[in-house]
Amino acid sequence: MQVNNAGVGGVSVDQDGLRALNIDPKVWLSGKAVNLIQSVIIQTYDEAVKCLNTNYYGLKWITEALLPLLKQSTSGARIVNTTSLRSELKRMPNEKLREELRNVDIWDEARIEAMLNEFLIDLKNERLEEAGWPTMLPSYSMSKTVVNLYTRILAKRHPEMRTNCVHPGFVNTEINWNTGIIPPEEGARGAVKAALLPQDGPTGCYFDQTELGEAW
Repeated sequence: MQVNNAGVGGVSVDQDGLRALNIDPKVWLSGKAVNLIQSVIIQTYDEAVKCLNTNYYGLKWITEALLPLLKQSTSGARIVNTTSLRSELKRMPNEKLREELRNVDIWDEARIEAMLNEFLIDLKNERLEEAGWPTMLPSYSMSKTVVNLYTRILAKRHPEMRTNCVHPGFVNTEINWNTGIIPPEEGARGAVKAALLPQDGPTGCYFDQTELGEAW
């Protein structure tokens, strides 16, 4: 069993200023806070690289390292990747890319890396909105989008395993600067459920907390 939960937000934040904005959780979750938070966040290239390295590449590297052990499981291994509402493809402004991301058959790790490199170039050149990338926590959003995609790739390659991604809810942790409304103990329920799925349970799926959801 492997649960990948490490993550960073991809921006520098004035936390006192953020708390002073007192943004309604529904506004946060809808993505409509993008204009409200511009005065208290700083999006830098270095923070974006750190975010992608932690949230996606780190997850991929540790998974690749552990796959030989996971394959030895006699009951079918479980891989659970923590994701986010920000990963849902309906939030992707670029319609062409959105449709491509829905088709797991055309993707592999090399193509994911090429896409992320293109994203970083556009971020560095301040072309995110023009190019159709997410503008609400862009690096975090892209990192979780490719976590979902990588999850589906793994599920396709290793059908004997149960490999899924889980959005834990708006949990009150440091990754959202303690603006969440769900305690960590409750947020863990989805990951625990996915980790304990039966051998004939779903794989290559997205769980919104404890229920199957639609992210692509």
